[in-house]
Amino acid sequence: MNRLRLFVLASLLAITGVKAQQLSLFTQYREQAEVLNPAALSTAYLAYEQNVSFLASYRKQWVDLKNGPVTQVISGSYLYDGSGVSLMAGGHLVNDVTGPTAFTGLYGRLGGVISGDPYFGGIALAISGGAVQYRLKGSEIRLRESGDVLENKSYSQLYPDVGVGLYAYQRITAGREDVVIYGGISVPQIIGLDLSFKSDNGAFDIKRTQHYYAMFGLYKFFSNDGFVEPSVWFKYTPGAPVNIDLNLKLQLAPNFYVGAGGSTAKAIHLETGFVLGGLGYDNTFRVGYGFDYSFTSFGPYTGTTHEINISYSFEH
Repeated sequence: MNRLRLFVLASLLAITGVKAQQLSLFTQYREQAEVLNPAALSTAYLAYEQNVSFLASYRKQWVDLKNGPVTQVISGSYLYDGSGVSLMAGGHLVNDVTGPTAFTGLYGRLGGVISGDPYFGGIALAISGGAVQYRLKGSEIRLRESGDVLENKSYSQLYPDVGVGLYAYQRITAGREDVVIYGGISVPQIIGLDLSFKSDNGAFDIKRTQHYYAMFGLYKFFSNDGFVEPSVWFKYTPGAPVNIDLNLKLQLAPNFYVGAGGSTAKAIHLETGFVLGGLGYDNTFRVGYGFDYSFTSFGPYTGTTHEINISYSFEH
């Protein structure tokens, strides 16, 4: 068997211009801020002033492409609203399947917000750590030569993973029409991945490289408890161009929001959702739907992408 080094998802994602992007992608990326950056504060805290939040999401990418990526995430976040250094903690479970490859990761995160009063702003530092199980269906991997497959069995390996992040935010008070500015940088996968699955016919190598993220945005609140949120997400993987997602979200007080954006991968993003509760309430329940459409003119047609987020948050 030929020895082959596989960059997982690189060939698929190159179809839409996101070359070498190997970690999970998200349409409603602000809702996944703590997954992308362990030091990030949740939307629940910045937008709804609630320090405990839980989220579940399901994403089906490229519905017309057989065995396209499917991602599920469950996450939780807590911020102790104190002074000096406020504790932030949480964790998430992510499961991602793309064709014959899949990984499931369980992470915890721990950090602190340096601030006299976290409500008005601060600087956060945090680290995430966990374990990831990487799986491969050898019978579905066909290499260069006809009939050359990794035997009719499945392979699995477990490895550790660590991420770090830096995040800052500031609330500018102007009566009821506050403005909150935020931004952060992160490396969600420091260790990377270099696995070798061996069989009697040879070896199959899988390599994943570090990803570098940056996310910036702001909330402009209105007197009717609505807000507008422009945001941008930068993604960089060595050996590939920087990819940028832009989005504009508008919450129409008090129970409905819409959003739109695009990316340098030649895709548009649309989103909508409803909110029960919000500013002035003890708890908030949100349901959001995201939609992607790609305008790439080369490679096979991949179809649309659909994403659903369900979250619950409260003040403790």
